[in-house]
Amino acid sequence: MDSKLQIISGMHRGRKLALPRGARPTQNRARIALFNMLMSIADTAPGVVWDAFAGSGAFGLECLSRFPDCRVVLTDVAPDSIHTVRQNLASLNAGPRATVVQADAIGAASRFGADADWIFIDAPYAHAELGRSLVARLGREMRPGGIVIWEQEVGHEFVPDENAWEILRDKRYGRARFLILQRRA
Repeated sequence: MDSKLQIISGMHRGRKLALPRGARPTQNRARIALFNMLMSIADTAPGVVWDAFAGSGAFGLECLSRFPDCRVVLTDVAPDSIHTVRQNLASLNAGPRATVVQADAIGAASRFGADADWIFIDAPYAHAELGRSLVARLGREMRPGGIVIWEQEVGHEFVPDENAWEILRDKRYGRARFLILQRRA
């Protein structure tokens, strides 16, 4: 599928990304703004990133492009998404820095959530409860100081448990609302 989705910065800047059927990718402009916010917040580059609802893998692939020492885990339940992520990874020749797993994100939280420095949560808008459930689970699984980047649909916003999470940023871009959360100690 031809798309306008691309890597926006780093060693693979400008590289086009394939999209799975029925995808709702986060637009390039919104991802630029999101990564600008992350770079202003983060003290260091992430060592491990988990793209929990990978779709095309755009968030995880952006991290691979920007951060040469970063490892990325990309999960999705949809076989078409997993195929697309692998196709996009092959075009970047990312090698052992990326792991692709067909898995339910909530079920994988204990496996991948504890080690991740950054976790991208972009559940399908039609299944917003998946994002809420994963954030709640990560409130128990993720190590203190870890960052969650949670995309929600405007009009269907949900605020996480303030005992588990500090909201570092809350921004809207078109249909998307981005919450950048930090796991409290």
